Amino acid sequence: MIRVGILTVSDRSSRGEREDLSGPALKTLVQEQGWEVSVSSIVPDNLEVIKSTLISWVDFEKLDLVLTTGGTGFAQRDITPEATLEIIDRNAPGIAEAMRAQSLKITDHAMLSRAIAGIRKTTLIVNFPGSPKAATENFAVIQSVIPHAIQLLKDDPAAEGSHQI
Repeated sequence: MIRVGILTVSDRSSRGEREDLSGPALKTLVQEQGWEVSVSSIVPDNLEVIKSTLISWVDFEKLDLVLTTGGTGFAQRDITPEATLEIIDRNAPGIAEAMRAQSLKITDHAMLSRAIAGIRKTTLIVNFPGSPKAATENFAVIQSVIPHAIQLLKDDPAAEGSHQI
C-alpha cells in the first residue's frame, strides 16, 4: 500500500476564499490507483509553512509519496518549488521533465511550470500545478512509474523484477 499526502498550496484556498479543487481531484486519482491518502492539508504560499509541512509528513508521518498542488508558476508568491528544493535530499528531474513534455502537447503554458520532483529520505515529493485540469493531466503522466519508484526508495527486492536485462 502506497501512503500518500496531498498538500494544496494556495493563499486564497487556505483562507476559505476559494474552494480547493486540485487537492480533491488528486485524492480521487490516488484512490483510483488503490493507494491510501493518509493526510491532506491546505496551506498558504508561505515558505516556512510549506517546508515544515513537508518535513513533518516525511520525517514523522513516514509517507511514501507527497503530492503538492499549487504555487509552481511565475507569480511572486509561487514558491512551492523553492520550499521543496530546500528540504529534499536528491532531485528527481525526469519526473518533472516528463510532466512538462506531455503538458506542452496540450498547452504552451506548460513551459511556465517550475514544478520539481525530489526525494527526502525514502519519500518521493512531486509538485503539480494548481489547476485541477493540469494536475490531473500531470498525474496521468507519472502514475505508472510511482509504484516502482516507491519500491526502489524502500529497497524492496521485488523492484529488481521490473528491470529488463
